[in-house]
Amino acid sequence: MNKSSTTNSELSQEAIRKALAHHAGSVPDASAVAEATISIWHQVVVRLAPVIGAHGVDVLFRRSLYLASAAFPWFVTAEDPGDSAALFASIKTRLEGRDTDVAIEASYTLLVTFTELLTTMIGESLTERLLGPVWVAPSKIPEQETVL
Repeated sequence: MNKSSTTNSELSQEAIRKALAHHAGSVPDASAVAEATISIWHQVVVRLAPVIGAHGVDVLFRRSLYLASAAFPWFVTAEDPGDSAALFASIKTRLEGRDTDVAIEASYTLLVTFTELLTTMIGESLTERLLGPVWVAPSKIPEQETVL
């Protein structure tokens, strides 16, 4: 891996961490982290489904979940919840039941794992173009100045 890739990966990871923190709020609890995680996933699905298909997003998400379960075994259960909506609801419930710090790290790990898998599949540049806007916190729109 060259220095540029390492730097881009580190920047992406930091952007993911900041996006998760922004969505969870200034003093998050596990429930806020779970809600933030699902909100981010919905944004990811909206941005990626037109490119790799809803099934492609689902496959990558499930693979990411499996890989992240090495660090967070409770991510994976014996039963398959079925469709994506049920899977997201299941993940949200599992995150809500954790300590806040654990929920944050688990969510972060899942998002980073997904991004890394996607990068392997479609390349760094396209991944950044597709997911970059998801990681950017919406800025406050300045009040318009009134011209008299």
